[in-house]
Amino acid sequence: MRLVSRRADPNTSWPAYLADRAARTRHPELAALYASWSGLQADMPIADVPLLAMDLETTGLDEQRHAIISIGLVPFDLRRILFSAHSHWLVRPPRPLEAKSVTLHGLTHDALARAPDLSDILPEVFRAMQGRLPVVHFRQIERPFLDAAVQARLGENLLFPVIDTMTIEGRWHRQTVWARLRAAFGAPEVSLRLHESRLRYGLPAYQPHHAAVDALATAELFQAQVARRLAPDTPVGRLWT
Repeated sequence: MRLVSRRADPNTSWPAYLADRAARTRHPELAALYASWSGLQADMPIADVPLLAMDLETTGLDEQRHAIISIGLVPFDLRRILFSAHSHWLVRPPRPLEAKSVTLHGLTHDALARAPDLSDILPEVFRAMQGRLPVVHFRQIERPFLDAAVQARLGENLLFPVIDTMTIEGRWHRQTVWARLRAAFGAPEVSLRLHESRLRYGLPAYQPHHAAVDALATAELFQAQVARRLAPDTPVGRLWT
């Protein structure tokens, strides 16, 4: 089941979808995860929503051909980031890494060979996600890869709403009248990558491609976006997708 065919209006259909999955999902730990999201409603102010910054490192961009090799989760809200409560796992891929992946992620073949398969840590991942709305930077990675991995191991979908900090940046730097005028006059596109987006808010540079650090960087970026561009009482239904 593909997300695009499941729903038309995320503001109204996410709560109903999550409640339905909680009732019908066969796997008990996955059902508990869906049930934990039952309190999320589109009209909730973002300041009242428990959040979870999420980052996956993968061997490529295609969830059907590539694999997750690390997961980072950092709980937070608009007031504080609970990095001391973060979770980080290495995950053994089904095939050896290519040389460029080793260079990019800094993860060796030996380290990943000793790591567990995702099926061994899924209960821990589900527990860490319970009750918190995921926040990611570039939603085309985290949700599709987790969905494909859970389908392969449990035979069921894992679909959930996310807030995408890249999408939020894109609204201001790609979709406004000013951005379109700049493009029309040949100005280069503003980068929406995590590092460059953080620099626009005066946030420090971190070493990239470590899942827990990138999750922390995403949490800080979202806090800055809300402080400068949005407001704590923004309904979460305006932000999730």
